[in-house]
Amino acid sequence: LGANGAGKTTTLKMMTGYLIPTEGSVKVNDLDIIDDIHEIQKQIGYLPELNPLYTEMRVYEYLEFLATIRDISGRDFKDALARVVEQCGLRGVVHKTISDCSKGYKQRIGLAAAMIHDPKILILDEPVTGLDPNQIVEIRELIKSLGKEKLVFMSSHILQEIEATVDRIIIINKGQIVANGTSSELMSSSKGNVLLHMDVKGATKDSIEHVQAKLPSVRFVSFEETDGLQNIQFEYGKDKDPREDLFKYAVKNKWKILKMNPHTTNLEDIFRNLTMEDNADA
Repeated sequence: LGANGAGKTTTLKMMTGYLIPTEGSVKVNDLDIIDDIHEIQKQIGYLPELNPLYTEMRVYEYLEFLATIRDISGRDFKDALARVVEQCGLRGVVHKTISDCSKGYKQRIGLAAAMIHDPKILILDEPVTGLDPNQIVEIRELIKSLGKEKLVFMSSHILQEIEATVDRIIIINKGQIVANGTSSELMSSSKGNVLLHMDVKGATKDSIEHVQAKLPSVRFVSFEETDGLQNIQFEYGKDKDPREDLFKYAVKNKWKILKMNPHTTNLEDIFRNLTMEDNADA
């Protein structure tokens, strides 16, 4: 999980051997992606963000073409085709031309193509991009069912989709891992803190950042200004409510408070705090 440009696709390309790391290494089941690339690629199924379908082919022809590349033919191909058609719900379209299939079915075909050689690991880059809400639910449920049998890595910049689909979340920012754990573990790491959203007028950046010095229980999180309106986020522990002190500070510094809205930290807040640009440099 990461914002656009965080390095998600680059990481997945290195994991699959399509991009060589400039430094460091990638290990898959103790195999090195550079020294053992062919062996690793036998164990991996990869669906890139841009689904590489040959849309003029029929579904079974496309899957047969990919199977042939992997030396799967004859009885072995028939068994593999039956397996992925069943797993990916393609029975109704297997003889259709790919161009005549919906976007949702095209994603299913892409998944089937990634699984034709029955890999142990599936790597999916933004698998629900461009799908309508119903198709997103269908692909999400398909990925969850596949996850019962295989190790599935998927990337997304959509927190809600990741949270609804996976068991473990890795958040990256600017190519670095900034969080790694289950949803509950990430929530626990936030210590259940409260985020306070304030909309004010008349506040200067210096006076906003000075709050932390005056009120040690409050941590400055972010500051944005639009059309003379300052949107500020502070964070504080649930054991001490600093809103009264913040109100007094605002009055003293001639802020006009338009909104003061607290809520308990959720995964969206954690993601935002870990991946947003450094506000001090903004």
